[in-house]
Amino acid sequence: MSKIRPLINDVATERLIADRERVALLTSDIEIDIHRINEAIENKDLSADELEKILNLLEEPFLIGIDLPDQSIFQRWLESERHEINKMYCRVIAKLSLHASLTQIEKLKWQKIWLDKDPYNTKAARVLLNQLKSLNELSAFEKTSEELATRFRNAGICWPIKNSQSIENTTDEESQKPSTHEILSRQKIKFCSTQDGVRIAYASVGEGYPIVKAANWLSHLEHDWDAPIWSPLFRDLATDHHFLRYDERGNGLSDWDVKDISFNAFVEDLETVVATSKLEKFALLGISQGASVSIEYAIKHPEKVSHLILFGGYAAGWRIDSSEEQMREREAILTLTEVGWGQSNPAYRQIFSSTFLPNAKKSELDWFNEFQRLTTSPENAVRFLSAFGDIDVREQLAKISVPTLVIHSLGDQRIPVSVGRDIASRIPNAEFVGLESEGHLLLGREPAAKIFVDTIREFIAKNS
Repeated sequence: MSKIRPLINDVATERLIADRERVALLTSDIEIDIHRINEAIENKDLSADELEKILNLLEEPFLIGIDLPDQSIFQRWLESERHEINKMYCRVIAKLSLHASLTQIEKLKWQKIWLDKDPYNTKAARVLLNQLKSLNELSAFEKTSEELATRFRNAGICWPIKNSQSIENTTDEESQKPSTHEILSRQKIKFCSTQDGVRIAYASVGEGYPIVKAANWLSHLEHDWDAPIWSPLFRDLATDHHFLRYDERGNGLSDWDVKDISFNAFVEDLETVVATSKLEKFALLGISQGASVSIEYAIKHPEKVSHLILFGGYAAGWRIDSSEEQMREREAILTLTEVGWGQSNPAYRQIFSSTFLPNAKKSELDWFNEFQRLTTSPENAVRFLSAFGDIDVREQLAKISVPTLVIHSLGDQRIPVSVGRDIASRIPNAEFVGLESEGHLLLGREPAAKIFVDTIREFIAKNS
Protein backbone atom coordinates (compact mmCIF):
# COMPACT_ATOMS: atom_id res chain seq x y z
CA MET A 1 0.00 0.00 0.00
CA SER A 2 2.82 2.38 0.85
CA LYS A 3 4.32 1.85 -2.61
CA ILE A 4 1.03 2.32 -4.46
CA ARG A 5 -0.23 5.44 -2.63
CA PRO A 6 2.35 7.86 -4.13
CA LEU A 7 1.43 6.63 -7.61
CA ILE A 8 -2.32 7.00 -7.12
CA ASN A 9 -2.88 9.92 -4.76
CA ASP A 10 -1.90 13.54 -5.19
CA VAL A 11 -2.13 16.63 -3.01
CA ALA A 12 -5.69 17.43 -4.05
CA THR A 13 -7.23 13.96 -4.28
CA GLU A 14 -7.06 10.76 -2.26
CA ARG A 15 -7.99 7.95 -4.65
CA LEU A 16 -6.71 4.99 -2.64
CA ILE A 17 -8.94 4.65 0.40
CA ALA A 18 -8.23 1.99 3.00
CA ASP A 19 -9.25 1.03 6.51
CA ARG A 20 -8.50 -2.07 8.53
CA GLU A 21 -10.94 -4.23 6.55
CA ARG A 22 -11.30 -2.79 3.04
CA VAL A 23 -9.37 -1.14 0.24
CA ALA A 24 -11.07 0.91 -2.49
CA LEU A 25 -9.76 2.71 -5.57
CA LEU A 26 -11.69 5.68 -6.97
CA THR A 27 -11.18 5.58 -10.74
CA SER A 28 -13.62 8.27 -11.94
CA ASP A 29 -10.84 10.75 -12.78
CA ILE A 30 -8.11 8.24 -13.63
CA GLU A 31 -7.05 7.44 -17.18
CA ILE A 32 -5.45 3.99 -17.25
CA ASP A 33 -2.86 4.22 -19.99
CA ILE A 34 -2.60 0.51 -20.70
CA HIS A 35 -6.35 0.32 -21.36
CA ARG A 36 -6.09 3.27 -23.73
CA ILE A 37 -3.17 1.64 -25.56
CA ASN A 38 -5.00 -1.68 -25.85
CA GLU A 39 -8.03 0.06 -27.39
CA ALA A 40 -5.81 1.97 -29.80
CA ILE A 41 -4.18 -1.24 -31.05
CA GLU A 42 -7.58 -2.48 -32.23
CA ASN A 43 -7.84 0.48 -34.65
CA LYS A 44 -7.10 -0.90 -38.14
CA ASP A 45 -6.34 2.55 -39.54
CA LEU A 46 -3.35 3.44 -37.37
CA SER A 47 -0.40 4.84 -39.27
CA ALA A 48 3.06 3.33 -38.99
CA ASP A 49 4.20 6.39 -37.01
CA GLU A 50 1.34 5.93 -34.53
CA LEU A 51 2.20 2.27 -34.10
CA GLU A 52 5.84 3.14 -33.43
CA LYS A 53 4.75 5.64 -30.76
CA ILE A 54 2.72 2.88 -29.09
CA LEU A 55 5.78 0.63 -29.19
CA ASN A 56 7.82 3.31 -27.43
CA LEU A 57 5.20 3.48 -24.68
CA LEU A 58 5.13 -0.29 -24.25
CA GLU A 59 8.92 -0.41 -23.97
CA GLU A 60 8.74 1.57 -20.73
CA PRO A 61 8.94 -0.67 -17.62
CA PHE A 62 5.46 -1.65 -16.45
CA LEU A 63 4.64 -0.70 -12.82
CA ILE A 64 8.31 -0.26 -12.04
CA GLY A 65 9.24 0.00 -8.38
CA ILE A 66 6.29 -1.86 -6.85
CA ASP A 67 7.65 -5.42 -6.91
CA LEU A 68 6.99 -7.29 -3.68
CA PRO A 69 9.00 -10.54 -3.84
CA ASP A 70 7.81 -11.64 -0.40
CA GLN A 71 4.12 -11.26 -1.40
CA SER A 72 3.69 -14.21 -3.74
CA ILE A 73 0.09 -13.59 -4.85
CA PHE A 74 0.72 -9.95 -5.73
CA GLN A 75 4.02 -10.75 -7.40
CA ARG A 76 2.45 -13.47 -9.55
CA TRP A 77 -0.27 -11.01 -10.60
CA LEU A 78 2.36 -8.42 -11.48
CA GLU A 79 4.36 -10.93 -13.54
CA SER A 80 1.18 -11.96 -15.34
CA GLU A 81 0.38 -8.35 -16.23
CA ARG A 82 3.90 -7.81 -17.55
CA HIS A 83 3.49 -10.92 -19.67
CA GLU A 84 0.31 -9.41 -21.16
CA ILE A 85 2.23 -6.22 -21.98
CA ASN A 86 4.77 -8.30 -23.88
CA LYS A 87 1.96 -9.89 -25.91
CA MET A 88 0.58 -6.43 -26.73
CA TYR A 89 4.08 -5.39 -27.83
CA CYS A 90 4.22 -8.34 -30.24
CA ARG A 91 0.79 -7.47 -31.66
CA VAL A 92 2.00 -3.96 -32.51
CA ILE A 93 5.14 -5.29 -34.18
CA ALA A 94 2.99 -7.72 -36.18
CA LYS A 95 0.90 -4.81 -37.46
CA LEU A 96 4.03 -2.88 -38.47
CA SER A 97 5.38 -5.96 -40.24
CA LEU A 98 2.43 -5.91 -42.63
CA HIS A 99 1.69 -2.17 -42.79
CA ALA A 100 0.79 -1.07 -46.31
CA SER A 101 2.60 2.29 -46.07
CA LEU A 102 6.02 0.76 -45.44
CA THR A 103 8.55 -0.27 -48.04
CA GLN A 104 9.51 -3.95 -48.41
CA ILE A 105 12.83 -3.28 -46.67
CA GLU A 106 11.11 -1.51 -43.77
CA LYS A 107 8.66 -4.40 -43.43
CA LEU A 108 11.54 -6.85 -43.38
CA LYS A 109 13.11 -4.99 -40.45
CA TRP A 110 9.93 -5.28 -38.40
CA GLN A 111 9.36 -8.90 -39.44
CA LYS A 112 12.78 -9.84 -38.08
CA ILE A 113 12.01 -8.03 -34.83
CA TRP A 114 8.61 -9.77 -34.62
CA LEU A 115 10.14 -13.22 -34.90
CA ASP A 116 12.94 -12.30 -32.51
CA LYS A 117 10.39 -11.21 -29.87
CA ASP A 118 8.05 -14.15 -30.56
CA PRO A 119 10.39 -16.95 -31.68
CA TYR A 120 7.82 -19.79 -31.73
CA ASN A 121 5.15 -17.93 -33.69
CA THR A 122 4.76 -19.84 -36.97
CA LYS A 123 2.82 -16.99 -38.57
CA ALA A 124 5.71 -14.59 -37.91
CA ALA A 125 8.07 -17.16 -39.40
CA ARG A 126 5.97 -17.55 -42.57
CA VAL A 127 5.70 -13.79 -43.04
CA LEU A 128 9.48 -13.37 -42.75
CA LEU A 129 10.23 -16.20 -45.19
CA ASN A 130 7.73 -14.87 -47.72
CA GLN A 131 9.33 -11.43 -47.47
CA LEU A 132 12.84 -12.79 -47.97
CA LYS A 133 11.70 -14.69 -51.02
CA SER A 134 9.86 -11.72 -52.51
CA LEU A 135 13.06 -9.67 -52.13
CA ASN A 136 14.95 -12.50 -53.87
CA GLU A 137 17.22 -12.97 -50.87
CA LEU A 138 17.37 -16.72 -51.46
CA SER A 139 20.54 -17.33 -49.48
CA ALA A 140 19.05 -15.68 -46.40
CA PHE A 141 15.80 -17.55 -47.07
CA GLU A 142 17.47 -20.97 -47.07
CA LYS A 143 19.56 -20.22 -43.97
CA THR A 144 16.55 -18.86 -42.04
CA SER A 145 14.37 -21.74 -43.17
CA GLU A 146 16.86 -24.31 -41.86
CA GLU A 147 17.15 -22.49 -38.53
CA LEU A 148 13.36 -22.35 -38.15
CA ALA A 149 12.93 -26.01 -39.06
CA THR A 150 15.37 -26.98 -36.30
CA ARG A 151 13.77 -24.61 -33.79
CA PHE A 152 10.22 -25.81 -34.36
CA ARG A 153 11.20 -29.46 -34.54
CA ASN A 154 12.97 -29.26 -31.18
CA ALA A 155 9.92 -27.55 -29.69
CA GLY A 156 7.52 -30.13 -31.13
CA ILE A 157 5.75 -27.60 -33.37
CA CYS A 158 4.49 -28.72 -36.78
CA TRP A 159 6.50 -26.88 -39.46
CA PRO A 160 6.30 -28.18 -43.06
CA ILE A 161 8.45 -25.51 -44.72
CA LYS A 162 11.89 -26.79 -45.69
CA ASN A 163 12.79 -24.69 -48.74
CA SER A 164 11.49 -22.09 -51.19
CA GLN A 165 9.49 -24.73 -53.06
CA SER A 166 7.68 -26.00 -49.98
CA ILE A 167 6.52 -22.52 -48.99
CA GLU A 168 4.91 -22.19 -52.43
CA ASN A 169 2.98 -25.38 -51.78
CA THR A 170 1.25 -24.01 -48.69
CA THR A 171 -2.36 -23.14 -49.46
CA ASP A 172 -4.11 -19.89 -48.62
CA GLU A 173 -6.23 -21.84 -46.15
CA GLU A 174 -3.11 -23.07 -44.36
CA SER A 175 -1.56 -19.62 -44.23
CA GLN A 176 -4.75 -18.15 -42.78
CA LYS A 177 -5.19 -20.95 -40.23
CA PRO A 178 -4.22 -19.79 -36.71
CA SER A 179 -0.83 -21.09 -35.71
CA THR A 180 -0.46 -23.34 -32.69
CA HIS A 181 1.27 -20.46 -30.91
CA GLU A 182 -1.70 -18.20 -31.64
CA ILE A 183 -4.13 -20.82 -30.35
CA LEU A 184 -2.22 -21.12 -27.10
CA SER A 185 -1.95 -17.37 -26.67
CA ARG A 186 -5.75 -17.29 -26.46
CA GLN A 187 -5.87 -19.23 -23.22
CA LYS A 188 -7.97 -17.51 -20.58
CA ILE A 189 -6.88 -17.80 -16.96
CA LYS A 190 -9.66 -17.63 -14.36
CA PHE A 191 -10.00 -18.35 -10.66
CA CYS A 192 -12.41 -20.30 -8.49
CA SER A 193 -12.54 -21.07 -4.77
CA THR A 194 -12.76 -24.43 -3.03
CA GLN A 195 -14.97 -25.09 -0.01
CA ASP A 196 -12.04 -24.44 2.32
CA GLY A 197 -11.43 -21.05 0.71
CA VAL A 198 -8.40 -21.84 -1.45
CA ARG A 199 -8.22 -19.90 -4.72
CA ILE A 200 -7.49 -22.19 -7.68
CA ALA A 201 -6.26 -20.87 -11.05
CA TYR A 202 -7.50 -22.68 -14.15
CA ALA A 203 -7.26 -22.10 -17.89
CA SER A 204 -8.77 -23.45 -21.08
CA VAL A 205 -7.72 -23.19 -24.69
CA GLY A 206 -8.70 -24.67 -28.04
CA GLU A 207 -11.93 -26.09 -29.43
CA GLY A 208 -13.30 -29.59 -29.79
CA TYR A 209 -14.12 -32.44 -27.42
CA PRO A 210 -12.97 -31.39 -23.93
CA ILE A 211 -9.96 -32.87 -22.17
CA VAL A 212 -9.44 -31.96 -18.51
CA LYS A 213 -5.90 -32.47 -17.21
CA ALA A 214 -5.79 -33.15 -13.48
CA ALA A 215 -3.06 -31.09 -11.83
CA ASN A 216 0.25 -32.75 -11.14
CA TRP A 217 3.43 -31.57 -9.52
CA LEU A 218 4.80 -29.30 -10.98
CA SER A 219 2.67 -26.86 -12.99
CA HIS A 220 2.29 -23.18 -13.79
CA LEU A 221 -0.46 -22.09 -16.19
CA GLU A 222 1.73 -19.50 -17.90
CA HIS A 223 5.24 -20.93 -17.71
CA ASP A 224 4.09 -24.39 -18.82
CA TRP A 225 3.81 -23.06 -22.37
CA ASP A 226 7.58 -22.61 -22.43
CA ALA A 227 8.32 -25.97 -20.87
CA PRO A 228 10.48 -28.43 -22.83
CA ILE A 229 8.56 -31.10 -20.91
CA TRP A 230 4.86 -30.31 -21.36
CA SER A 231 4.57 -27.51 -23.89
CA PRO A 232 4.71 -29.50 -27.16
CA LEU A 233 2.22 -32.05 -25.81
CA PHE A 234 -0.21 -29.34 -24.71
CA ARG A 235 0.13 -27.56 -28.04
CA ASP A 236 -0.79 -30.69 -29.93
CA LEU A 237 -3.80 -31.54 -27.79
CA ALA A 238 -5.10 -27.94 -27.90
CA THR A 239 -5.17 -27.87 -31.71
CA ASP A 240 -8.24 -30.15 -31.89
CA HIS A 241 -9.55 -30.32 -28.32
CA HIS A 242 -10.92 -27.94 -25.70
CA PHE A 243 -8.03 -28.40 -23.28
CA LEU A 244 -8.57 -27.41 -19.64
CA ARG A 245 -5.94 -27.53 -16.92
CA TYR A 246 -5.34 -25.93 -13.54
CA ASP A 247 -2.69 -25.35 -10.88
CA GLU A 248 -3.40 -27.31 -7.72
CA ARG A 249 -3.30 -25.60 -4.35
CA GLY A 250 0.15 -24.53 -3.17
CA ASN A 251 1.41 -24.42 -6.73
CA GLY A 252 1.63 -22.18 -9.82
CA LEU A 253 -0.91 -19.33 -9.91
CA SER A 254 -3.14 -20.90 -7.25
CA ASP A 255 -2.85 -19.94 -3.56
CA TRP A 256 0.46 -21.00 -2.01
CA ASP A 257 -0.30 -20.24 1.64
CA VAL A 258 -2.74 -23.09 2.36
CA LYS A 259 -3.40 -25.23 5.42
CA ASP A 260 -4.31 -28.46 3.63
CA ILE A 261 -2.03 -30.15 1.11
CA SER A 262 -3.37 -33.70 0.94
CA PHE A 263 -4.82 -36.22 -1.49
CA ASN A 264 -8.41 -35.34 -0.54
CA ALA A 265 -7.64 -31.67 -1.08
CA PHE A 266 -6.23 -32.44 -4.55
CA VAL A 267 -9.49 -34.22 -5.45
CA GLU A 268 -11.50 -31.26 -4.17
CA ASP A 269 -9.44 -28.91 -6.37
CA LEU A 270 -10.37 -30.97 -9.45
CA GLU A 271 -14.05 -31.14 -8.44
CA THR A 272 -14.16 -27.36 -7.95
CA VAL A 273 -12.61 -26.59 -11.34
CA VAL A 274 -14.94 -28.97 -13.19
CA ALA A 275 -18.02 -27.62 -11.40
CA THR A 276 -17.01 -24.01 -12.11
CA SER A 277 -16.31 -24.77 -15.79
CA LYS A 278 -19.77 -26.36 -16.16
CA LEU A 279 -18.45 -29.19 -18.33
CA GLU A 280 -21.04 -31.93 -18.76
CA LYS A 281 -18.74 -34.71 -19.98
CA PHE A 282 -15.03 -34.86 -20.77
CA ALA A 283 -11.92 -37.00 -21.11
CA LEU A 284 -9.84 -36.91 -17.92
CA LEU A 285 -6.04 -36.99 -18.18
CA GLY A 286 -3.99 -37.80 -15.08
CA ILE A 287 -0.19 -37.66 -15.03
CA SER A 288 2.02 -38.94 -12.18
CA GLN A 289 0.14 -38.33 -8.91
CA GLY A 290 -2.59 -36.69 -11.00
CA ALA A 291 -3.43 -40.24 -12.11
CA SER A 292 -4.54 -41.27 -8.62
CA VAL A 293 -6.55 -38.04 -8.28
CA SER A 294 -8.21 -38.83 -11.63
CA ILE A 295 -8.99 -42.39 -10.50
CA GLU A 296 -10.72 -41.11 -7.37
CA TYR A 297 -12.66 -38.50 -9.36
CA ALA A 298 -13.80 -41.08 -11.94
CA ILE A 299 -15.15 -43.28 -9.14
CA LYS A 300 -17.02 -40.40 -7.52
CA HIS A 301 -18.30 -38.86 -10.77
CA PRO A 302 -18.56 -41.57 -13.47
CA GLU A 303 -21.30 -39.61 -15.23
CA LYS A 304 -18.79 -36.84 -15.98
CA VAL A 305 -15.83 -38.86 -17.26
CA SER A 306 -16.12 -40.26 -20.79
CA HIS A 307 -12.49 -41.45 -21.00
CA LEU A 308 -9.87 -41.95 -18.29
CA ILE A 309 -6.25 -41.57 -19.44
CA LEU A 310 -3.42 -42.26 -16.99
CA PHE A 311 0.29 -41.63 -17.66
CA GLY A 312 3.17 -42.50 -15.35
CA GLY A 313 0.69 -43.05 -12.57
CA TYR A 314 0.68 -45.01 -9.35
CA ALA A 315 -2.09 -46.28 -7.09
CA ALA A 316 -0.07 -46.36 -3.85
CA GLY A 317 2.33 -43.73 -2.52
CA TRP A 318 5.89 -44.28 -1.44
CA ARG A 319 5.01 -44.88 2.22
CA ILE A 320 2.70 -47.78 1.32
CA ASP A 321 4.35 -51.21 1.61
CA SER A 322 7.84 -49.73 1.15
CA SER A 323 11.02 -51.38 2.30
CA GLU A 324 13.24 -49.72 4.87
CA GLU A 325 15.75 -48.88 2.14
CA GLN A 326 13.07 -47.27 -0.04
CA MET A 327 11.81 -45.22 2.91
CA ARG A 328 15.33 -43.94 3.64
CA GLU A 329 15.78 -42.94 0.00
CA ARG A 330 12.53 -40.99 -0.06
CA GLU A 331 13.25 -39.29 3.25
CA ALA A 332 16.62 -38.23 1.81
CA ILE A 333 14.83 -36.69 -1.16
CA LEU A 334 12.63 -34.68 1.21
CA THR A 335 15.74 -33.31 2.93
CA LEU A 336 17.45 -32.47 -0.37
CA THR A 337 14.29 -30.79 -1.64
CA GLU A 338 14.12 -28.56 1.41
CA VAL A 339 17.66 -27.26 0.90
CA GLY A 340 18.06 -27.55 -2.88
CA TRP A 341 14.74 -26.41 -4.29
CA GLY A 342 15.20 -24.11 -7.28
CA GLN A 343 18.98 -24.09 -6.89
CA SER A 344 21.84 -25.62 -8.85
CA ASN A 345 22.49 -28.14 -6.10
CA PRO A 346 24.47 -30.99 -7.73
CA ALA A 347 23.11 -33.69 -5.40
CA TYR A 348 19.55 -32.55 -5.92
CA ARG A 349 19.96 -32.22 -9.68
CA GLN A 350 21.38 -35.73 -9.86
CA ILE A 351 18.24 -37.17 -8.29
CA PHE A 352 16.06 -35.49 -10.88
CA SER A 353 18.35 -36.26 -13.79
CA SER A 354 18.51 -39.96 -12.85
CA THR A 355 14.83 -40.52 -12.13
CA PHE A 356 12.61 -37.77 -13.55
CA LEU A 357 14.53 -36.68 -16.66
CA PRO A 358 17.36 -39.16 -17.26
CA ASN A 359 17.95 -38.02 -20.85
CA ALA A 360 17.68 -34.27 -20.25
CA LYS A 361 20.32 -31.89 -21.55
CA LYS A 362 22.04 -29.43 -19.22
CA SER A 363 19.95 -26.58 -20.65
CA GLU A 364 16.76 -28.52 -19.91
CA LEU A 365 17.86 -29.23 -16.34
CA ASP A 366 18.75 -25.54 -15.91
CA TRP A 367 15.25 -24.68 -17.11
CA PHE A 368 13.80 -27.19 -14.66
CA ASN A 369 15.67 -25.61 -11.72
CA GLU A 370 14.23 -22.19 -12.57
CA PHE A 371 10.77 -23.68 -13.14
CA GLN A 372 10.85 -25.12 -9.61
CA ARG A 373 11.40 -21.68 -8.14
CA LEU A 374 8.49 -20.25 -10.13
CA THR A 375 6.00 -22.99 -9.31
CA THR A 376 6.12 -23.29 -5.54
CA SER A 377 8.13 -22.71 -2.36
CA PRO A 378 10.66 -25.15 -0.83
CA GLU A 379 8.29 -25.67 2.11
CA ASN A 380 5.36 -26.57 -0.14
CA ALA A 381 7.54 -28.82 -2.29
CA VAL A 382 8.33 -30.91 0.79
CA ARG A 383 4.65 -30.97 1.77
CA PHE A 384 3.72 -32.18 -1.72
CA LEU A 385 6.27 -34.99 -1.69
CA SER A 386 5.11 -36.05 1.77
CA ALA A 387 1.43 -36.04 0.74
CA PHE A 388 2.20 -38.19 -2.30
CA GLY A 389 3.57 -40.85 0.03
CA ASP A 390 0.15 -41.39 1.65
CA ILE A 391 -1.84 -41.92 -1.57
CA ASP A 392 -3.67 -45.25 -1.77
CA VAL A 393 -6.41 -45.87 -4.36
CA ARG A 394 -5.66 -49.55 -4.99
CA GLU A 395 -9.11 -50.65 -3.81
CA GLN A 396 -10.74 -48.18 -6.20
CA LEU A 397 -9.26 -49.61 -9.40
CA ALA A 398 -11.76 -52.45 -9.79
CA LYS A 399 -14.65 -49.97 -9.43
CA ILE A 400 -13.73 -47.91 -12.52
CA SER A 401 -16.48 -48.19 -15.12
CA VAL A 402 -15.31 -45.77 -17.84
CA PRO A 403 -13.03 -46.63 -20.82
CA THR A 404 -9.47 -46.40 -19.48
CA LEU A 405 -6.09 -46.04 -21.17
CA VAL A 406 -2.90 -46.56 -19.16
CA ILE A 407 0.32 -45.19 -20.70
CA HIS A 408 3.73 -45.68 -19.11
CA SER A 409 7.35 -45.18 -20.12
CA LEU A 410 8.98 -48.60 -20.39
CA GLY A 411 12.18 -47.32 -18.80
CA ASP A 412 10.56 -45.03 -16.19
CA GLN A 413 13.12 -44.89 -13.36
CA ARG A 414 10.83 -43.04 -10.98
CA ILE A 415 7.67 -45.18 -11.18
CA PRO A 416 8.57 -48.59 -12.70
CA VAL A 417 6.54 -49.77 -15.68
CA SER A 418 5.40 -52.74 -13.58
CA VAL A 419 3.32 -50.27 -11.55
CA GLY A 420 1.56 -49.06 -14.71
CA ARG A 421 0.92 -52.61 -15.88
CA ASP A 422 -0.50 -53.51 -12.46
CA ILE A 423 -2.91 -50.56 -12.62
CA ALA A 424 -4.07 -51.61 -16.10
CA SER A 425 -4.60 -55.22 -14.98
CA ARG A 426 -6.81 -54.14 -12.07
CA ILE A 427 -9.06 -51.78 -14.05
CA PRO A 428 -11.79 -53.63 -16.01
CA ASN A 429 -11.06 -53.66 -19.76
CA ALA A 430 -8.26 -51.10 -19.48
CA GLU A 431 -5.78 -50.72 -22.35
CA PHE A 432 -2.04 -50.48 -21.75
CA VAL A 433 0.51 -48.73 -24.00
CA GLY A 434 4.23 -48.68 -23.26
CA LEU A 435 6.39 -45.84 -24.57
CA GLU A 436 10.04 -46.16 -25.60
CA SER A 437 11.30 -43.64 -23.06
CA GLU A 438 13.23 -43.62 -19.80
CA GLY A 439 11.59 -40.49 -18.43
CA HIS A 440 8.94 -40.22 -15.77
CA LEU A 441 8.30 -36.87 -17.45
CA LEU A 442 8.33 -36.80 -21.25
CA LEU A 443 10.53 -34.31 -23.04
CA GLY A 444 8.65 -32.72 -25.92
CA ARG A 445 11.48 -33.50 -28.35
CA GLU A 446 11.28 -37.25 -27.69
CA PRO A 447 9.60 -39.43 -30.36
CA ALA A 448 7.60 -40.92 -27.47
CA ALA A 449 5.92 -37.53 -26.97
CA LYS A 450 4.26 -37.68 -30.39
CA ILE A 451 3.19 -41.29 -29.79
CA PHE A 452 1.73 -40.16 -26.45
CA VAL A 453 -0.48 -37.52 -28.13
CA ASP A 454 -1.45 -39.76 -31.06
CA THR A 455 -2.41 -42.57 -28.69
CA ILE A 456 -4.69 -40.25 -26.71
CA ARG A 457 -6.36 -38.96 -29.88
CA GLU A 458 -6.99 -42.47 -31.18
CA PHE A 459 -8.33 -43.69 -27.83
CA ILE A 460 -10.82 -40.82 -27.56
CA ALA A 461 -11.92 -41.23 -31.19
CA LYS A 462 -12.56 -44.97 -31.04
CA ASN A 463 -14.39 -44.83 -27.71
CA SER A 464 -16.67 -41.91 -28.60
